[in-house]
Amino acid sequence: MSLAPRAVLVHRTTEYEELLARHGTHGQAAYFLGSRGRDIAEVAERHHRTLRALADVAAAVPATWRQARVERADLDRFLFGPEDVVVVVGQDGLVANAAKYLDGQPVVGIDADPGRNPGVLVRHRAADARTLLPAAAAGRAAGEALTMVAAVADDTQRLLALNEIYLGPPGHQTARYRLAPGEESGEEPGEPQASSGVLVGTGTGASGWLRSLWLQRGGGLDLPAPTERQLAWFVREAWPSPATGTARVEGLLGPGEALRLTVESERLVAFGDGMEGDALDLTWGQTVRVGIADRALHLAG
Repeated sequence: MSLAPRAVLVHRTTEYEELLARHGTHGQAAYFLGSRGRDIAEVAERHHRTLRALADVAAAVPATWRQARVERADLDRFLFGPEDVVVVVGQDGLVANAAKYLDGQPVVGIDADPGRNPGVLVRHRAADARTLLPAAAAGRAAGEALTMVAAVADDTQRLLALNEIYLGPPGHQTARYRLAPGEESGEEPGEPQASSGVLVGTGTGASGWLRSLWLQRGGGLDLPAPTERQLAWFVREAWPSPATGTARVEGLLGPGEALRLTVESERLVAFGDGMEGDALDLTWGQTVRVGIADRALHLAG
């Protein structure tokens, strides 16, 4: 007997809730914002819009389904099931935050604050959930399979991301490593580099951090589309010296190709989509390969 579908509502603590947690009361939070030229009324209204969107989506879940909620900070401890329909209620970035913990479950992005979000990944309104959820569970919802990026270290640590993976120093030090793009089986030593890190991203990430680096370089590469099986990579602020080079600072990766980085610093980290708390720790001599992930994000609509 198969389980009934479960709607998992993914949300994030609002700015208003964070202010109350920090300052204790509405009045104290209002005073704090007022001293910085801001009005708490606008922050509170956005909070209430988010709550209304969550309530509307919860009410739209079919009566025979199960329901669960998970806050962004708890995503790494939440166990998603194969029968789940994941409903992200919030900003575009929240879809990316959830993506790395999924394995083929359909995702419905609900914009909780229309007009403030670009709507690249949260493409729907709360009122759409009543028809979207059953369609997504039955595999009838139109959508896209968005390419993801994966980093795999030689000690089996693994990291997935929807937008981009950053490899570099955990602070403001210089990262030192050897970099070799190309076939996964290649064992070329690579170019020694010193930089502020390396960014490897997807077509979905090409509208964010990746795009800023692309613009700084003059847009010489054709950035991939979100569903294209291709990644773009950039080295940030590579430093030329007698011991380090700058010949390999950008490129594209296709299926079967990987960017290989061998650590020559005391410590580097790799994290995806801004989730610094869920990072790979890499030490001297370790190697990490970054390439197209073997799974995609199935975004409804």
